[in-house]
Amino acid sequence: MSKELCMVLLVLTMAIITYLIRLLPMLVFRKKIKNQFINSLLYYLPYAVLSAMTFPFILYSSGHLVSAIIGTAVALTASFCKRSLVTVAILACLAVLGAELVIV
Repeated sequence: MSKELCMVLLVLTMAIITYLIRLLPMLVFRKKIKNQFINSLLYYLPYAVLSAMTFPFILYSSGHLVSAIIGTAVALTASFCKRSLVTVAILACLAVLGAELVIV
């Protein structure tokens, strides 16, 4: 099988799976969900999945684990203080840069 055909098949497979992931809940859950636990679970699930996917990358994104933890702590502190997303990102990047300069 050629590389081009393999790539096309992979893209088609991803497209079909992505479509099914969005289609199946609409087909299965036709009525409004009244269970408070399920509603709460479905409300917070995207945040939990995004955190689970992002957090490991944060720890291994910089050269040192200590600077990554410092940047994460600064970002969490700034976000709890109701700073904007851009401000949180800039402060975290500056914290990691400062920690990297001190470590090296």
